[in-house]
Amino acid sequence: MSMTGGNDNELVDTQTPLPTTRRRRKKSSVWEHFTIEEVSGGCTRACCKLCKQTFAYSSGSKIAGTSHLKRHIALGSCPKIKYQNKLALASVAKSDGDTPDPPKRRYRSSGFSSVFDQDQSYVNLAKMIIVHEYPLDMVEHPAFVAFVQSLQPQFKMVDVSTIEGEVLSLYQKEKQNLMQAFVTMPGRISLTIGLWTTSQTLGYICLSGQFIDSDWKLHRRMLSFMMVSSPHSENALSEAIGVSLSDWNMKSKLFTITLDNNCSSHDIYSANLRDHLSNKNMLMLKGQLFVVRCYANILNVIAEDVVASIHGIIYNIRESIKFVKASPAREEKFAEIALQLEILSTKVLSLDVTTQWNTTYLMLVAALEYKQAFNFLETCDDNYNEAPSADDWMKVEVVCTYLKLLYDSANVVMATADPTANIFFHEAWKVLVELNSATSSEDTMVSGIANEMHEKFDKYWKDCSLILALAVVMDPRFKMKLVEFSFSKVYGADSARYVKLVNDSIHELYLEYVAQPLPLTPAYVDQGEANHINGDDSNVPTVDGLQDFDMYLSELSVNQPSKPEIEQYLEESLVPRIQDFDILNWWKLNYLKYPTLSKMARDVLAIPVSMVSTGCSIFSSGTGSRVLDEYRSSLRPETVEALFCAKDWLQYLPTMVEPPSTAIVRMEI
Repeated sequence: MSMTGGNDNELVDTQTPLPTTRRRRKKSSVWEHFTIEEVSGGCTRACCKLCKQTFAYSSGSKIAGTSHLKRHIALGSCPKIKYQNKLALASVAKSDGDTPDPPKRRYRSSGFSSVFDQDQSYVNLAKMIIVHEYPLDMVEHPAFVAFVQSLQPQFKMVDVSTIEGEVLSLYQKEKQNLMQAFVTMPGRISLTIGLWTTSQTLGYICLSGQFIDSDWKLHRRMLSFMMVSSPHSENALSEAIGVSLSDWNMKSKLFTITLDNNCSSHDIYSANLRDHLSNKNMLMLKGQLFVVRCYANILNVIAEDVVASIHGIIYNIRESIKFVKASPAREEKFAEIALQLEILSTKVLSLDVTTQWNTTYLMLVAALEYKQAFNFLETCDDNYNEAPSADDWMKVEVVCTYLKLLYDSANVVMATADPTANIFFHEAWKVLVELNSATSSEDTMVSGIANEMHEKFDKYWKDCSLILALAVVMDPRFKMKLVEFSFSKVYGADSARYVKLVNDSIHELYLEYVAQPLPLTPAYVDQGEANHINGDDSNVPTVDGLQDFDMYLSELSVNQPSKPEIEQYLEESLVPRIQDFDILNWWKLNYLKYPTLSKMARDVLAIPVSMVSTGCSIFSSGTGSRVLDEYRSSLRPETVEALFCAKDWLQYLPTMVEPPSTAIVRMEI
């Protein structure tokens, strides 16, 4: 009988013990210490020759491998080996009169170091607490202390105060690294404002910055998590932003600020922020772009209002689904009814999460397909009386039609890993056109729901359509053409006036960038971009003796002024709408062609039209305000800020083991 092992094993005869004098083989040295024994059922076990313990080896065709066997020998788990080691040490000590250092164990694992580093272990412990949001006092939990001691007895566990100091130190180190990276940031920074409340009257303002680096990569980094007494006060908001911008030396680089959609206070916020945060002469386009409203939040606000409008019907549907799923017998009976009624739906009935409107929408869509089954169930089961009426089902159908608009739009945004500002225009105008059409419907049920949705979305469109349009003009696949097309759908015969407004604004903004000096760089120096086009990533400039030629080209550009970049860009043919088009890479490759326009594109495309960061759900209610848990509310404000900010920064490091990196340009969000 023979069997073939895994990666560590060779063909082994289970009936004949392996010779111990055989030369050590590259992948099966453990068999010098083990034999294979057959047990019942065609299974085999590995038996230690010294202590006679047995270990799982194979079960039929499944091989357990040899890693656990290696550990038994290499880590001294075998009691016989432990005893032999003690005897050897005692013998050496007796003959030499001194106790020698125990022999260092060597491991085959690549990259493993047997040298214990107490300080680095403290840093790694602080990182673990930050990244996984563990409580600081876990360092005093007896079970955790015992676990760590079992792994490394040399590690000296710290107290809460010491680990808090490690967290603050790590935060300060990463903040300095980030500040150094911001010094070389080529463009402006746009901010998002998040509000956190506590069970007390205090709250926190979370400030994050979004920007595009010199390598045309989009980044978002948390800048501060600051405690304020009244987070919803516009004065507190302005002061917190001002303090943070000064702390990061970014007041002159501020481009836009994105807020949530608290419509009652949005206009007050806008005016207050313009007055307090920046000199009006420094704001681009006279401040028309300064305050942005979150697209994800407006979708949530409208969706939640629509869901609330039929809350009674939704309650009945939830109870109906609970009834059906209460037991296997009821589920089987419901399935039989659906089969009898020839309902061929593949959708599965499931309950929603009340704080995520997309799950409510999916619950309603599935329930609609089984509406006849619910109605029939009510007639044949006296215990069930929650079936919605025919009018109720009609309302659900209308609601699902318009929730689908919001659901599909949100999913497009979520599907984009790094959502630049250009992707939002197309989503917004499509939603608005559909709502415009629905408001004039002869069906009062349709027009009633659509009017409520349209009122809020139209307010968003009026506030943000210029920003969204400017961003899509910076998309070489669309430019002004999509603006002209979409505005004709939105405004009809009056569209020319709105198109002109966008066209005038894009030219005015361009002239403001023209007025800013470009870096004094010879034509040949910026070879990084040109080499990239040719497939060469070298950033070393080529000195080819043609400096005089560069001067000649510069004189030509002065004496024979060419068409402005903005005109040249808008008049050129549209780029084909290929799949997976990378707009940032396009501008990176065309930086030399449009040096001024690319500066404008860098800032405009970095506007965070949505406050929802990568990895977070766009469907959660209250995207603009969240609640801090009781534990973190009890910590010192500077510790809370360190925990939140450091967690955000650490997620972009290559690994949690290596020392923090200072090169932000190599991080990809």
